[in-house]
Amino acid sequence: MSEINITEEESKKSLNFIEAAVEKDLAEGKNGGRVQTRFPPEPNGYLHIGHAKAICLDFGIAEQHGGTCNLRFDDTNPVKEDMEYVEAIEEDIKWLGFHWDNVYYASDYFQQLYDFAIRLIKEGKAYVDEQSSEVIAQQKGTPTQPGVESPYRNRPVEESLDLFQRMNAGEFEEGRMTLRAKIDMANSNMHFRDPIIYRILKTPHHRTGTTWKVYPMYDFAHGQSDYFEGVTHSLCTLEFVPHRPLYDLFIDWLKEGKDLDDNRPRQTEFNKLNLSYTLMSKRNLLTLVKEGLVNGWDDPRMPTICGFRRRGYSPESIRKFIDKIGYTTYDALNEFALLESAVREDLNARSTRVSAVLDPVKLIITNYPEGQVEEMEAINNPEDPTAGSHTIEFSRELWMEREDFMEDAPKKFFRMTPGQEVRLKNAYIVKCTGCKKDADGNITEVYCEYDPNTRSGMPESNRKVKGTLHWVSCAHCLPAEVRLYDRLWNVENPRDELAALREKTGCSALEAMKELMNPDSLKVLTNCYVEKYLAERKPLDYFQFQRIGYFNMDPDSRDGKLIFNRTVSLKDTWNKIKNK
Repeated sequence: MSEINITEEESKKSLNFIEAAVEKDLAEGKNGGRVQTRFPPEPNGYLHIGHAKAICLDFGIAEQHGGTCNLRFDDTNPVKEDMEYVEAIEEDIKWLGFHWDNVYYASDYFQQLYDFAIRLIKEGKAYVDEQSSEVIAQQKGTPTQPGVESPYRNRPVEESLDLFQRMNAGEFEEGRMTLRAKIDMANSNMHFRDPIIYRILKTPHHRTGTTWKVYPMYDFAHGQSDYFEGVTHSLCTLEFVPHRPLYDLFIDWLKEGKDLDDNRPRQTEFNKLNLSYTLMSKRNLLTLVKEGLVNGWDDPRMPTICGFRRRGYSPESIRKFIDKIGYTTYDALNEFALLESAVREDLNARSTRVSAVLDPVKLIITNYPEGQVEEMEAINNPEDPTAGSHTIEFSRELWMEREDFMEDAPKKFFRMTPGQEVRLKNAYIVKCTGCKKDADGNITEVYCEYDPNTRSGMPESNRKVKGTLHWVSCAHCLPAEVRLYDRLWNVENPRDELAALREKTGCSALEAMKELMNPDSLKVLTNCYVEKYLAERKPLDYFQFQRIGYFNMDPDSRDGKLIFNRTVSLKDTWNKIKNK
């Protein structure tokens, strides 16, 4: 089921409360000793990192106990659903390292759910209501005040049965009627106050076409689908706590009078993943995409799984992060810096070290023979002895980072400055002799001399110097575009800040988003150079641009047009800025 092996160390860690509950169920012999879970996304958008937490739990619980985890698409709202999302969800789950046992759809059970609704009408447990959804909401009352019964609540069974069948035949317009469960309008749980269980929708369904004109609501379809499939543990986020009694009631009604095996699924709730500087509402993410505030669902600034993938996050790093934050019964705001820390730790172990110059200035080694080229060995990853090495060409004219040179430097500036020695990584020790400027005083060339006895690996190469700089050979490098991504939002909790701003100013959601977005979330550098070794690599490969950060090759790259995305900087600079 999982393509990423759980280590022995991970398996010995203390159990979270859900794992402990599953262990208890197994010890008591519930469900015949089976463990079966499901990951049930609605195909109305792309998965975000919050879904990754649920994926890890659903698949992980089944994996730990030799059980089954199925993928089930809760496709009960054809207005918002699309096969594009189905395919994207499957791709994201696979990328995270998991594989489902079976694929199901809530639409697989439309006939069974419809038949169940007919049965409830016949048993007097459901009725057709002709009031608008707004009126029904007003009649619900408050948690401390009972609701008002619908004038249609006690209509004859035959009448409700006829109307419901005509609703599905397409005789009525959307919103004209609904089917409601008849439960208790005075119940302290608002979800028990005659919830709507079916509504009219005339949009063709992506799987069933125009077969159905009525569609079940989530609360009515979810528990029954779990039951039909034999799910033993239905794992949901905390907002479903008040829904759980309704979940259980519908399953009780479904079983009533039927000779069915007792495969009762048990719903257990855990906390959502909330990240600082991150907005994860599908509705808001869709707004960002549709309004062109980002470049699609896989924009590397988006919290979508495909966005993180394109930015250069590894699936292992996301799983490690989720493992670190764990599962609880209370909501908390997790620091984005913790996710970035997990990414740095993982990429440090797996990324190939390469040289790239993002803001180039020419460095000329005046005493190096013109036309001479040497091949220097560059270790691919010092953390991994098996990663090998590659060669990088060294010549008289190099590109170096502009910020690595300072003509009049302070005492603790250990980079390139006149009269000071530095090492050029994997090459020689050089001493700066001066620079050339244009008419505006901008540095156009830097000059130095090299010591031929200090090539890396030679005895004198051990001479101590305080600075080591990266570089690429002007004649042997490739031009590249580098995209520097940062956080999309300027505020720590954009969800609450957006709501507060809208309430204070009366602005639209789009206007509020524009106000709170980080204007520096993307900087595109077009005059960069990378070593030619990178032309041999493929999109989404992991790299460390030495002394700069972790990057990956963007899928937009092609021959003659290399594009790299910054995944994360080498160190956390955001918190330093925030805490100033």
